[in-house]
Amino acid sequence: MDLIRNYILEKKLIYKARKALPNSAFVFPEKRAYPIHDLAHARNALARVSQFGSPAEQATVHQAVYQRYPQMAKRKAEREPVKLAAHLERPGKYLNG
Repeated sequence: MDLIRNYILEKKLIYKARKALPNSAFVFPEKRAYPIHDLAHARNALARVSQFGSPAEQATVHQAVYQRYPQMAKRKAEREPVKLAAHLERPGKYLNG
């Protein structure tokens, strides 16, 4: 059991460690999809759902991650003005045509 616990604490989940996670560690427990048991996996879940998820899945994963890790939502809000400032400094780069 200690071996499984060590793998859970690491970033890479092996089969036995993933199987040992409780259903509450997943965004979609019925499919056991998108584990968010730690911050690294929560970030990965956001990245993967942005690439491959439907809009409904994206909304569900975003809500689950930001609810479990409110500090991520705060950091996202802090980064938004930086993105807007970049658009204002170089508007021609972001315009079509």
